[in-house]
Amino acid sequence: MTVHFIGAGPGAPDLITVRGLRLIERCPVCLYAGSLVPQEVVAAAPEGARVLDTAPMTLDEIIAEIVAAEERGEDVARVHSGDPSLYGAIAEQMRRLDALSIPYEITPGVPAFAAAAAALKTELTVPEICQTVILTRTAMKSSSMPEGEALSTLGQSGATLAIHLSIRNIPHIQRELLPLEAYGSDCPAIIAYRVGWPDEAFIRSTLGEVHRAAREAKLTRTALIFVGRGLGARDFIDSKLYDAGHVHILRPKRKAAPAV
Repeated sequence: MTVHFIGAGPGAPDLITVRGLRLIERCPVCLYAGSLVPQEVVAAAPEGARVLDTAPMTLDEIIAEIVAAEERGEDVARVHSGDPSLYGAIAEQMRRLDALSIPYEITPGVPAFAAAAAALKTELTVPEICQTVILTRTAMKSSSMPEGEALSTLGQSGATLAIHLSIRNIPHIQRELLPLEAYGSDCPAIIAYRVGWPDEAFIRSTLGEVHRAAREAKLTRTALIFVGRGLGARDFIDSKLYDAGHVHILRPKRKAAPAV
């Protein structure tokens, strides 16, 4: 018996990995985050499978279902949205499983920030403008941010910021980032709403105007906020990757053609 933590991707049913889908298709128990995992994904569970939405459940109740499955010798598909390594709350579940000696494996999924960048046709790392992406969030009703991880600290880098779980905390984001030289009021900001779902939407704004834009769109949840100078940049150098003058092991210096 094994518990399979599976990343279902950001919303589009066809963005789940082949491995993840095949595991769901064969597991007789499927526990899924119903508010964020599309029904089409869990519909792949085998006929007669025990399929439960964990949104209204507590951690104790989820673990009890897994223990019951373990006693029956049944594999469990534990399906999370996006990639389970990011804000998936799997660490606390794995800690419980370790204590119970119940084996588990993790199958990665497409994270929302990557799906959003693809939909926006945007590269998040642009030569000589931004070569770092920081995935973070702000503190609201969830656990507090660790010391040293305030946006005002992270923002010293000038990195592209992908700020999760913070659509109702934009005034705080502005207070933290607007004073920083790397950003400022005219810095590009993009709200990515419900990435991968039929009602997906992207709102392009600036750091100074992003709160107004969110309020006008009446967004209160399920959104990711990007901030950074690299977003939509056009005036940048070509990378060295395909530069004809850049020699590397897979593209060694070519011999000059013999004189005729």
